[in-house]
Amino acid sequence: MLSKKTKYGLKALVYMARREDSKPVLISEIAESENISKKFLEIILLQLKNSGFLGSKKGKGGGYYLLKDPEQITIAALMRILEGPIAPLPCVSLHFYEKCSDCKTEEACSLNRVMVELRDSMLSVLEKKTLADLSAES
Repeated sequence: MLSKKTKYGLKALVYMARREDSKPVLISEIAESENISKKFLEIILLQLKNSGFLGSKKGKGGGYYLLKDPEQITIAALMRILEGPIAPLPCVSLHFYEKCSDCKTEEACSLNRVMVELRDSMLSVLEKKTLADLSAES
């Protein structure tokens, strides 16, 4: 299940991607439009800025804006920043791998095989879908 942080982050990015222009957008505008707490949204957008997805401008006409075209931003990349690993277990994660302390070997673990299949299924969708895809769907 997605956390509210990830859901709100995706909603905010979709809001920015759907705009006609690429001018900076105020946090308060996004928060009001998408019914998100302004304070929580500030934290989320700062994390996306620090991760290289957003830029910001201070002062009059300031706000946040996308640094990349929506077609270049995969949902998987955004989820890894906002949510962390996509894999359901650390022993099957491609980017955040950790050996499970309770398993003797991964090859003998019945959960491992199923979770690898689940991870691959999820990634087959999330790596292909982009922010542009989310923005186009109503």
